Amino acid sequence: MDEAATSLLAARLTEAGTVLLGRSLAVRHVDAGSCGGCEISLAGARVLRDGLTHHGVVLVDDPRAADVLLITGVATHALAEAVQRTLAAMAPPRFVVAVGDCAVDGGVFKGAPTVLGGAEQVVAVDLLIAGCPPSPRRIIAGLVALLEANTAPARPRQPRRPKGQKRIEPRA
Repeated sequence: MDEAATSLLAARLTEAGTVLLGRSLAVRHVDAGSCGGCEISLAGARVLRDGLTHHGVVLVDDPRAADVLLITGVATHALAEAVQRTLAAMAPPRFVVAVGDCAVDGGVFKGAPTVLGGAEQVVAVDLLIAGCPPSPRRIIAGLVALLEANTAPARPRQPRRPKGQKRIEPRA
């Protein structure tokens, strides 16, 4: 993806987040047991094209301030409750994004005794971003797609009253 495509993607991310939330998109990242590859891609997404913060995406530590729960790694028995509690602490509208093959379906660890599978085995997932690891641009493109798919269409503007016509208010 070239510089122009990255700029366009970043602009769409900024616009979609502002339309949906009226502010920055707050992301709470939970590593449910990954190798670290997806975290490297996430770090790359944070600095790609002036960084995610520049385009209205901030990583937060407090789930009560988060709009998106971003899960990396396989869903394990040990971390299932932590993921569920994190999601329960988030206020609507909230979205869950599984990043990387392990979070999508368990990846290479599928079938291991301590592994439940992908994040969908623990919580309902709104967006799956496959890859081992997915590229930073793919993570950003996924967030853009999630936001754009969930933004309400703009309300049609009400026709203006003709000049000189007064608004009549009902009396109580």
